[in-house]
Amino acid sequence: MIATSLTEVRRRIDAAAHHAHRNPADIRLIAVSKTFPAEDVLAAAAAGQRDFGENRVQEGLSKIDATRAAIDATRSAGALEWHLIGHLQSNKARKAAASFAWIHSIDSLELLRKIDEAAAESGTRPRVLIQVDLAHEATKSGADAAEVPAIAEAAIAGRAVQLAGLMIVPPIAADPEDARPWFRRLRELRDQLVTGGIAANALRELSMGMSHDFEIAIAEGATMVRVGSAIFGHRASPVAP
Repeated sequence: MIATSLTEVRRRIDAAAHHAHRNPADIRLIAVSKTFPAEDVLAAAAAGQRDFGENRVQEGLSKIDATRAAIDATRSAGALEWHLIGHLQSNKARKAAASFAWIHSIDSLELLRKIDEAAAESGTRPRVLIQVDLAHEATKSGADAAEVPAIAEAAIAGRAVQLAGLMIVPPIAADPEDARPWFRRLRELRDQLVTGGIAANALRELSMGMSHDFEIAIAEGATMVRVGSAIFGHRASPVAP
């Protein structure tokens, strides 16, 4: 079932990319495995999936350990890349910096500096994305657009982190088209930052789009789409942190 769902999601990504006159190879599929067991991650890995996203540090760490052991034992798949895509509390920065290859949810200078310090101490080089809050929803995290340049400059000047791009979680809407303006605004913000002097290769990634709207995100320039339920099915109850 997971392999079949992955095939369908990849087909949709390819179709959306071609429709937007883009190369499908430029779009990274992140399988959002939060609340799903390590066995489901391994099933997706067996079907060729390599990038996985988790919202919570502790849940992610347990799956990183479990899947690493299983893959090492079977030698049936290559190394997986783990993305932390949920809100990150600063007191978990050390664990996140040591174990996640990608951190999508940098939303303040303080958090960026803690991640950079922790990464330098652990000898890791996590790629980070700045989560931007364009809709100013009370329940969502993210930096205000006006704060992004300072965070980006601090990331570029950091000792260990590698600035990779921007991320957004737009307001939930029944019609996927309602997310388009938010995706477009994130792309335009990225372009403004590059025009303002931020190196384009430091803002190459746009992490936007989920199961219900990733095709719209691709049309607006997404380079990373975070897809969970379309791959793994109905989400179980959240796992405690």
